[in-house]
Amino acid sequence: MGVLDRKLMRDLVRLWAQVAAIALVMAAGVMTLVLAVGAQRSLFETREAYYERNAFADIFATATRAPERLSDEIAAIPGVASVETRIRENAVLDIEGMLEPASGILVSVPDDGQQVLNQLYMRLGRLPSPGHPAEIVVNEPFAHAHGFEPGDTLSAIINGRKRALTIVGVALSPEFIYVVPDLMPDDRRLGVVWMSQTALAAAFDLDGAFNAVSVKLLRGQPPEPVIDEIDRLLEPFGGRGAHDREDQQSHAFLDAELTQLQAMSYVLPPIFLLVAGFLVNMILSRLIALEREQIGLMKAVGYTGAGVAWHYMKLVIVIALIGVAIGIAAGTYLGRGLTRLYGDFFHFPFLIFRLSLDVYVIAITVSVAAATLGALRSVRAAPPCRPPSRCGRLRPRVIAGSSAAACRSYRCCRRRQ
Repeated sequence: MGVLDRKLMRDLVRLWAQVAAIALVMAAGVMTLVLAVGAQRSLFETREAYYERNAFADIFATATRAPERLSDEIAAIPGVASVETRIRENAVLDIEGMLEPASGILVSVPDDGQQVLNQLYMRLGRLPSPGHPAEIVVNEPFAHAHGFEPGDTLSAIINGRKRALTIVGVALSPEFIYVVPDLMPDDRRLGVVWMSQTALAAAFDLDGAFNAVSVKLLRGQPPEPVIDEIDRLLEPFGGRGAHDREDQQSHAFLDAELTQLQAMSYVLPPIFLLVAGFLVNMILSRLIALEREQIGLMKAVGYTGAGVAWHYMKLVIVIALIGVAIGIAAGTYLGRGLTRLYGDFFHFPFLIFRLSLDVYVIAITVSVAAATLGALRSVRAAPPCRPPSRCGRLRPRVIAGSSAAACRSYRCCRRRQ
């Protein structure tokens, strides 16, 4: 280890409090960057995989009462990959123990159980049987809120008639990741109920008809032309306007959460890194001011100005790397925890935690760059120690065998104090 490297180690030990303060501030910035980017990417990958595996639709449309034959015309629209018609209505759920009735979203499933789009992810039980109109499947958050399991019963007012329903399954759906009754989610007050197509058609007088349709597009197909054509076909049957995923309620709320995480990764880390850069500049300026005589001594024994400057820059880089190491470790750990927290909140059936190498590279680069920029001004302000034309010689007892030029450099720095 060289002389300046030993001095570097002694400085780190001597200035441990300042080093810890700068490193922790820098670690906070790195941690926020890794945490936010890691959670955002992981949730995005999880959502996309969930959508892909369960065939989440690209376009949604509703009507008052459209004949089933219209599904063939919708499927014939250029760019449409698949179509599924269904019945969707609202109901009032009468649940024992609740003072106020809950709301329910009734959605039909094909009698044969072969869903083309928005497929259910079954957690418990099975799908309703077509010969049993009272069998239902409820969404998992609603079931957990009330402690429902397959075999339990509840009452519902469907199209003005009260009916007893039997729960035969608990499921999740990519269409209802985020279900909001009013402004805030409340799993006790709003549930999603899936019933057989035959049962809902009989309850709402929609035999041979539908009032909701989902459409999956071919890859790369823009949704606007298809939406216009669907609106044209549904307009005579009370069509209320088709929309794509961006305006689908569940997707829109989830997308807003991902946007907030992305914004956090853009806003918070620069604040911490700017503060760390300011602290580096302040502390290094004082250190260089106090060590002017030592700087002159180093130059007197043969070290160049660039070598001395690199010594102080290495001190700053080591502090930055300490902060980066703490920030990466904490960010990775907390990022996994935040992803699990979001996964539980949105009731994802699985989680994919993915943190690419580029996140760590960016964290290291921006942290070292912020610390280096903070130190640059202080290092440039170090005394050049260029002697005036008439400087005396250094006494032999200070540095034996030094040249006249080295002696003048040392005395020049001493006179600057």
